Amino acid sequence: MGSGPSGAAMKLVAAVMTFLSMVVFLGYMMIWSMKSTNTFYLHWWPDVLKKTSSTYLGEQGTTTLIYAFPILFIATIGSLYLHLEKKYDHDHSTRFISRIILLKRPVITKGPLGIVSWTELTFLAMFVALLVWSMYSYTHNMFAFAALEAAQEKFQVWEVKLRGAALSLGLAGNACLAFLFFPVTRGSSILQFVGLTSEASIKYHIWLGNITMVIFTAHGLSYITYWSHTHQISQMLKWDKFMVSNVAGEIALLAGLVMWATSFGRIRRKIFELFYYSHHLYVMFVIFYVFHVGFAESCLILPGFYLFLIDRYLRSLQSQQKVRSVAARILPCETVELNFSKNSELSYAPTSIAFINVPSISRIQWHPFTVTSNSNMDSDKLSIVIKREGSWSHKLYQILSSPSTNRLEVAIEGPYGPPSTNFTRYERLVLVSGGSGITPFISIIREIIFKCNTTSSKTPRIHLICAFKKYVDLTMLDLLLPVSGTTLDLSRLLLQIEAYITRETQSKTENQNSIRTILFRPHQSDRPVSAVLGPNSWLWLGAIISSSFIIFLILIGLLTRFYIYPIDHNTNMKHPVPASSAFNMLFVCIAITIAASAAFLWNKGENAKESSQIRTTDMSTPAPSPTSLVSETELESLPHQSLRQATTVHLGQRPNLKKILSEYKEEKVGVYVSGPRKMRQEVAAICSSSADNLHFESISFSW
Repeated sequence: MGSGPSGAAMKLVAAVMTFLSMVVFLGYMMIWSMKSTNTFYLHWWPDVLKKTSSTYLGEQGTTTLIYAFPILFIATIGSLYLHLEKKYDHDHSTRFISRIILLKRPVITKGPLGIVSWTELTFLAMFVALLVWSMYSYTHNMFAFAALEAAQEKFQVWEVKLRGAALSLGLAGNACLAFLFFPVTRGSSILQFVGLTSEASIKYHIWLGNITMVIFTAHGLSYITYWSHTHQISQMLKWDKFMVSNVAGEIALLAGLVMWATSFGRIRRKIFELFYYSHHLYVMFVIFYVFHVGFAESCLILPGFYLFLIDRYLRSLQSQQKVRSVAARILPCETVELNFSKNSELSYAPTSIAFINVPSISRIQWHPFTVTSNSNMDSDKLSIVIKREGSWSHKLYQILSSPSTNRLEVAIEGPYGPPSTNFTRYERLVLVSGGSGITPFISIIREIIFKCNTTSSKTPRIHLICAFKKYVDLTMLDLLLPVSGTTLDLSRLLLQIEAYITRETQSKTENQNSIRTILFRPHQSDRPVSAVLGPNSWLWLGAIISSSFIIFLILIGLLTRFYIYPIDHNTNMKHPVPASSAFNMLFVCIAITIAASAAFLWNKGENAKESSQIRTTDMSTPAPSPTSLVSETELESLPHQSLRQATTVHLGQRPNLKKILSEYKEEKVGVYVSGPRKMRQEVAAICSSSADNLHFESISFSW
């Protein structure tokens, strides 16, 4: 953040926003912790309902106020904060919330949870405690009257208790569902407000998904067992118009079970397409969940899904545009670097990712890849690196290897990443990679090359430790520099590269320099990669969240006042719940579509100005002849020579990471690791048992 009056004012505004958001969130969590108690239902809820119920929103207005408004308010505040942070170039690592989140010292390095830090373990324990407390409180209150209910209904006491336990499971499971969609909202202002990214938060989605399905499966089986023993199995076919719909709940549960069954590690990695396609059943899951409990009760989970819908719709708008593919570099290690034209106002932090779709391979498959370019060093280009490993990347490699390829149609969503980075706060960076795990470090190194040439501030020394299977994989180090080269002075970069070749003991140089560069022909329909909401995307996102929610409230207010209220007068007993739920879900979609489309179209007009300039430049440049589209050998350059001089190659060896990391005892060292799971676990174990000067950071892109 800048110094002076404006900097001081910004610090004050940032502190106020952070404090306000924390107060609102703590109040929101207090409601969740009290929701299962008699104090809430017998005292708090009736009092709030009496004060907030109206002829326009009814009881739904109360649940919206209590459960939906706080999170959407925090999301709006977070968007405004991120906009001001970007405008004033404020380092997000100074935030109080981010300092808590960034305490990444590992406490668990192996096991089903993966690598878990103290902060993550603390919050996980708190969430599990909330679930246990909720389950205990719900069942305790329901069991208190089990004997009386059993006598009245002529059932056995254990059967009534089983019914109470089944209901308690469903109510407790709502807490998991309320937070399930936050980690997969890629452009989430809430995640970035606290220093997280969606990619790094995927594991939280996996944790929540597993807990959710365990609880809801137990909820469904308990009810089926209860109906079977009490001779009410026909209840499974009940779709009540004014109460809970059992059929809708069963359909939602079946959709969830299919998603759950195809999301386990082996299936997800080996049959990714099955996992990807089946996960779209989340639409059916949410729709029938709303039909099951009614929209008023669904407001408990509304904020997370509401923000996810906004993000999903904006992504679909961005993906409709085909981007301008400029060039591709094909390495002999069967790795491809794709370069796209970029709007100069699009900025992103190192370690960002972009989702890529190639219609000639599949119109519905999207795959995430690391963005290796740097928005400062490569102001007009965006690059990604793809290793030939799965069937999709194999087909892409075949397309690019064809001599007749002169154009590649691509759609992009993103890039997504942290609002800024904090690796410059270290004295030294140790970057540990395995295979294609080197790709996120390319953007980090390019960023530091730019900083050490343009700023007077001290930049960290870099020790890059990369392990490859074969000698030919060393050509990936050539990707450290852009395809067009660089005029920056690499001698200012304090870089040490140690490359380990694990499966070969002899060097092979016959194909070491055979890197092919393909130049793609421009097309008038292509556009440069640009932010879907322009350079002020966070400000526009905040406007979309707030304005769409206002539109939604107006629509349901009109429906309630002039249609529902004249029928039932807020009794919820005369108007069909499914019809009301359907209208409300429709209004959510309409409100988001109106607000997001307006913002997108406004910024599309602004982006079109630069796009037309790029197209004019492309069309005025003579198209390359077919013989000049491919250059078989890249010319030697001083920057590449500097990189080779900084590189030490170890043949037939694996890096002794414990020995290497133990040498750094005095400096403040940031240890970043990207690669296979065993490598990440090994580095995490070393950092967790070593001195406090080693600060661990794992970069994983494997779902």
